Amino acid sequence: MNWTLEVVTMPVADIDRSKEFYAEQMGFVVDHDTRVDGGPGIVQLTPRGSGCSIVLGTGLVRMKPGSLQGLQLVVRDIRAAREELLGRGVEISAVQVAGPEGFRRAEEGEDLDNVGFAFFADPDGNQWALQQISSRS
Repeated sequence: MNWTLEVVTMPVADIDRSKEFYAEQMGFVVDHDTRVDGGPGIVQLTPRGSGCSIVLGTGLVRMKPGSLQGLQLVVRDIRAAREELLGRGVEISAVQVAGPEGFRRAEEGEDLDNVGFAFFADPDGNQWALQQISSRS
């Protein structure tokens, strides 16, 4: 039996601001934007190539806006992905390498497969990581 993670609900304060960040700056595809008269809105977006989407809404979860941590996007080339996000105006850390002593800045030409990371936050402070994985066993 397959068990697939399909949706993660993001705690945000302003749906429109968050939709703009994820659609325009991150390049996520807007799957739907449902606004109910007098009620909350729900916006679902999906990262290109992902089987899992995020849902933005107010009052959908008990978490406070900005409290979600540990979300991770996997890319084949973290340096190229980081440059794309920088070009879109996303504030993102330098590429770092995870090792036994923690994280350190990546060196030019260093193999980053599985150990290369960069970190950023959305406008509410929800924390994300990029990880480079170019092949899986």
